[in-house]
Amino acid sequence: MDEKKLYPFRFCSLQDDYVWGSDEFKLADLGYRDSIVRDGWLAGNTMGEIMDTYLDRVVGENVYNFTGRQFPVQVKHIRVKGKMPLRVHPGAETAAQRYDLLGREKLWYVQRAGTGAQLLIGFEHDTDATEVYSKCQDGSAAELMHSITPAAGDFFHIRPGVPHAAIGDIELVEVSESSPSDFCLCSWGQECGPEEFDEAMSLEEALDFIDYKAWQAPEAPHFHEGDAVRKLVDLPEFTVSSIKLTDPLHIYSERFDSFILYTCIRGEASVQLEVLGQSARFPIGAGETMLVPAECPDFFLVPTDRDTIILETTVAPRSEKDSYVKES
Repeated sequence: MDEKKLYPFRFCSLQDDYVWGSDEFKLADLGYRDSIVRDGWLAGNTMGEIMDTYLDRVVGENVYNFTGRQFPVQVKHIRVKGKMPLRVHPGAETAAQRYDLLGREKLWYVQRAGTGAQLLIGFEHDTDATEVYSKCQDGSAAELMHSITPAAGDFFHIRPGVPHAAIGDIELVEVSESSPSDFCLCSWGQECGPEEFDEAMSLEEALDFIDYKAWQAPEAPHFHEGDAVRKLVDLPEFTVSSIKLTDPLHIYSERFDSFILYTCIRGEASVQLEVLGQSARFPIGAGETMLVPAECPDFFLVPTDRDTIILETTVAPRSEKDSYVKES
């Protein structure tokens, strides 16, 4: 009997509600949060089960050799209607040595910015652990922060060690490494329970890896007016591009030796490929994330709405295995 081929699939959302808004996981492989496939013969399976069963067929041989059985990227939709707690994440070495976790390289893409929307990213001026600790304890940490008034379509690479938060009425798409390693620095006097932050990931534990220098935005990618595809961030951990999808694109994922994630910001599209000798369509609408496994090497991404914007996430091939990834 022929082995069943993997296919593009979407996921059931997992939403956590807080006093300041909500985190909606579009794709997660974290154990305590594990996305469930919505469609097709894999429907009902979790991301963890799929990785345990299909291994490099999902992510590609190079990615699997580097990251192992945990799916390496997670996607969240963040809705803020208040004041998100100030947080920070460590780099790969600190996360692995202390907590046996991946780091948390992170991209924030602004999907919508409403009244009073504000992002706090990094410090306005150089500071130190003593001042940060004091301001976080008394709830006045915003006085130290670099403030940004965002607009829809803005994006920010938030590096390890850089404190950050969102305030007001704003919606974000977050693409990051698969890790829960956000540390709570300041909750602004709001109740903040263990379901939001691990109690071990506290202000005191973060003081030695915070970047106390004044924040400088990473060098922005150079775009040409009218570019349909714009690379937003290009990291060893993942690459994210935005696509203004006006015409069908022929995608050869075999060139990446990687899965591809599509997150639909607005509009609608479909992935079209051959399945058992017949053309099949896999739709993706606004707010949905679709995983196209590495086993699907050749397909078309086709707009079905003329105002469609999609984020594409891949992992580039690497030549050295991450020494912090344990063998399963």
